[in-house]
Amino acid sequence: MDRVHKSDAEWKKQLTPEQYAITRQKGTERPFTGRYHDFKEPGIYRCVCCGIDLYHSSAKYDSRTGWPSFWTPVDERNVRYEFDASLFMRRVEVLCARCGAHLGHLFDDGPPPTQKRHCINSTALQFVREE
Repeated sequence: MDRVHKSDAEWKKQLTPEQYAITRQKGTERPFTGRYHDFKEPGIYRCVCCGIDLYHSSAKYDSRTGWPSFWTPVDERNVRYEFDASLFMRRVEVLCARCGAHLGHLFDDGPPPTQKRHCINSTALQFVREE
């Protein structure tokens, strides 16, 4: 996979201020405010920064947390994980493997078969409807 590397100035030019704050500065949108938390259309969720496919709507479920939640990515190679000890918590951060965008966090309280919950910021995603 070809990696995407851009300067902060290039990211700021490409992204909205909210997208930049979440994906490049590891921000988080408030629960129940993102456009995809209760969205149910069939399609693919892509990285808003580089366009790589991240999650399919068939893996989305209602976690009742206020953020879009998925039990598995489209391809494990499209995401990467890092330990996150910010905010006095021990979590696993989910990032785009291509461009390093902060997407959200991974938890072990999801549904079968993975028991995982990819808790992802709507702002980090771009939805493409299935035809």
